[in-house]
Amino acid sequence: MAKAPTKTAVLKAIEDKVEGITKKQVTEVLDALAATIGETISDGETPFTIPGLCKIVVQNKPAQPAKFGVPNPFRPGETMDVAAKPARRVVKVRPLKGLKDMAGQPE
Repeated sequence: MAKAPTKTAVLKAIEDKVEGITKKQVTEVLDALAATIGETISDGETPFTIPGLCKIVVQNKPAQPAKFGVPNPFRPGETMDVAAKPARRVVKVRPLKGLKDMAGQPE
């Protein structure tokens, strides 16, 4: 399995594919994209879509109460206690058709 490209490698690859753009400009564009995504999803309701690639959404997870005497899935026959979880927001990135097509079919 190949390693994921580093940030520097990604910036260099984009710089090489787009004529007349510098590494500094690529960095500014990606920083602006990240800031725009953050501003859009910060309200917790509005999704952000990168056309053809992915949709970024925020899910609000409700608080979970503590549970006692739950069967332990790792040691059959034993029980365990599960701690309470506070309410939280979870960011989900869902692939769109274009990204799924890029991945191809397994062999």
